[in-house]
Amino acid sequence: MEAKTLFDKIWDGHVVSQVKDGPDVLYIDRHFIHEVTSPVAFLGLEKRGMKVFRPQNTIATPDHNVPTINQHLPIKEELSRFQVETLRLNCAKNDIQLYSLDHQYHGIVHIIGPELGITQPGMTIVCGDSHTSTHGAFGSIAFGIGTSEVEMVFASQCILQPKPKKMRINVEGKLLDSVTAKDIALYVIAQISSSGGTGHFIEFSGSAIRSLTMEGRMTLCNMSIECGARGGMIAPDEVTFDYIKGREYAPKGEEWETKLAQWQQLKSDENAVFDVEFTFDAADIEPMITYGTNPGMGMGVNGTIPTGENLVGSDRITFGKALDYMGFKPGEKIKGKKVDYVFIGSCTNGRIEDFRLFANFVKGKKKADHVTAWIVPGSKKVEKQIREEGLVEIFEAAGFALRQPGCSACLAMNDDKIPEGKYSVSTSNRNFEGRQGPGARTMLASPLMAAAAAIAGVVADPREI
Repeated sequence: MEAKTLFDKIWDGHVVSQVKDGPDVLYIDRHFIHEVTSPVAFLGLEKRGMKVFRPQNTIATPDHNVPTINQHLPIKEELSRFQVETLRLNCAKNDIQLYSLDHQYHGIVHIIGPELGITQPGMTIVCGDSHTSTHGAFGSIAFGIGTSEVEMVFASQCILQPKPKKMRINVEGKLLDSVTAKDIALYVIAQISSSGGTGHFIEFSGSAIRSLTMEGRMTLCNMSIECGARGGMIAPDEVTFDYIKGREYAPKGEEWETKLAQWQQLKSDENAVFDVEFTFDAADIEPMITYGTNPGMGMGVNGTIPTGENLVGSDRITFGKALDYMGFKPGEKIKGKKVDYVFIGSCTNGRIEDFRLFANFVKGKKKADHVTAWIVPGSKKVEKQIREEGLVEIFEAAGFALRQPGCSACLAMNDDKIPEGKYSVSTSNRNFEGRQGPGARTMLASPLMAAAAAIAGVVADPREI
């Protein structure tokens, strides 16, 4: 029997039919939706006189446009208010479960799926959002789709999709002190470039990957698309099963035992062939920070900005423009550069583990006076845990204030925007021009690096504070 990758096993098991010399018709187990990419899809469905085919397989939450303070009040911004209300009406019309702003399970779409046990191994999962790759941490095939594809899934619970190539990225060895999953992600992207994974689905493997918690694995898979890949995934193991067990939508009783037996088979066969394979040494990774305008322009915190001579293709063309935008020069150190804003949150680093890490670092210290910090939990459940564990008192003693759940300063579609020209150390996933606000200058980093910057007031190595 032919050896198969984990990706092949799940994909092939969900193919309904194949279009000759074309894409596969792929069945979708879970469809997550939010207020930004669903309205036009719902409208298209309505125009055809149709309703959502399998509403029980669809889960909705508003997250991109929502404010992160005073959520009990009407949303001030007109378009955001309209989109959130439209989502509510569309879900009511189509019998879709909506975790609205006032619901105890409200949060960012890629945070609430896993924490509620909706995300499970072996599934196919889509959402009109590129960072759907997050759910691949559970050993599922998860990827972002466009609005027309959202409508396709609404209508049929299937999607037309060409099968990607397969890539395996192995990270072996023990991670150094203060190195997190976010640092692994930024290191890998810097090594293979922001387009190095194009056309592929990545399986992350190796001892350093297996040592990660589920929160860390979600961060890594979340960032997989930033190297151009279609998505990322990690084979499920005991860490995965322990995380899922007992959650609201997790299988119970006999069904749990049946599912567990199936999930334990979800791994790449020993002789499975990948189209591309990379292996990295965990000991080579230090706390990372970006210096440019794509996530591949990253380096160790103690490094110097490169000259760009070794870059190829579009990265080389945009290198000078990126440094001009950021106000940096080749050969400079970023360590010691003044920081104006710090943001911890987003679907990349908005989980309880991220806030525990941040709190542990800032405990007994004080935030730099000139730094504005936004501490934004990824969900109501995370917010509740922060309060129950006493982390909010640690934040407040150090000069930080906790906000309410939402995508916040990740993408400037709400009130949390970084002003023009200001420098932000952000735990989010993208540092494109204007991503956090027109003219904002974003440096991507881990929660530990963000904590160090907030305390020092400059880009700093957390190991030295």
